[in-house]
Amino acid sequence: MLRGKNVIITGANRGIGHTLLVMLAKSGANIWACCRKSNSSFEEEIACLAAENRVWIKPVYFELTDSNSIERGLQCIIADRQSIDVLVNNAGVTATALLHQTSIEEIKEIFEVNYFSLLTIVKRISKVMIRQKSGSIVNMASVAGMEHQPGRVAYGSSKAAVIWMTQALAKEFGPFGVRINAVAPGAIKTEMIAEYSEEKINKIVSETSLRRLGNVDEIAEVVLFLASDVSSFITGQIIKVDGGR
Repeated sequence: MLRGKNVIITGANRGIGHTLLVMLAKSGANIWACCRKSNSSFEEEIACLAAENRVWIKPVYFELTDSNSIERGLQCIIADRQSIDVLVNNAGVTATALLHQTSIEEIKEIFEVNYFSLLTIVKRISKVMIRQKSGSIVNMASVAGMEHQPGRVAYGSSKAAVIWMTQALAKEFGPFGVRINAVAPGAIKTEMIAEYSEEKINKIVSETSLRRLGNVDEIAEVVLFLASDVSSFITGQIIKVDGGR
């Protein structure tokens, strides 16, 4: 589905991002695999993955809380002078705490990673896509940005901002042939969910129509769909993947 396409994935070394890396490479995509720190085992892994699927995969390292670091990383990508066909903004952090147990500084940090870094990346890469008059951007939102639950004011608000930004920019970018959509996962089996108590997981499952947690593959498949030309007439959409919660 992505043979010959060049894709940026943030947070590519773990969780949903790592699953995306593997799935999109198997779908024929060349990939800039973005993550925080240099890791030799990760570089060995992507070299093997690239060879197996006859694509190229290049590691790019930058820190999402440092705008200068982001700019240096993106400049490395742009300096390759390749088309940038897809941007997947997957990297993010979660947090659960009541407002009076959370400092404003901590909330700002959540927004820095989940919203402002994402917006910085979109602003830079969309310029390339607009010049090309083509491109697909997929943002990772969350059902937490749509639901209203205690303890999620920081995380939920940051993801709500991602949702609003996605829909607003779809109208700005559409005339230039650039699409932008978001995926809103529910409870997915990742390292984040592993921190939940058994009682909390059981409660989430009981509130879900399919009576189970989701798998990372099920999120990656939707991202693949939105990244590919199969979804060429879809933009400004927030697709919930939550098992009918």
